[in-house]
Amino acid sequence: MNAGIGKYLIGIGIVIVLIGLVVYFLGDKLSWLGRLPGDIRVEGKNGGFYFPIVTCIVVSLLLNLIIVLIRKFLG
Repeated sequence: MNAGIGKYLIGIGIVIVLIGLVVYFLGDKLSWLGRLPGDIRVEGKNGGFYFPIVTCIVVSLLLNLIIVLIRKFLG
């Protein structure tokens, strides 16, 4: 393994910790996340199915925007 991979792993770990802190401290303010219009929810007598498709798209767009900004300013 080279040192570059280690730096990336440390960076990824820091990002995960920061996301965890945001969810921990602001979790009550993020209750709308996962309940957006377009999320699929099917409930029956014996159970249900929930697929947050719109939430996945929004999170994906935000992560892509963050990655593009990081690459623009650091690279």
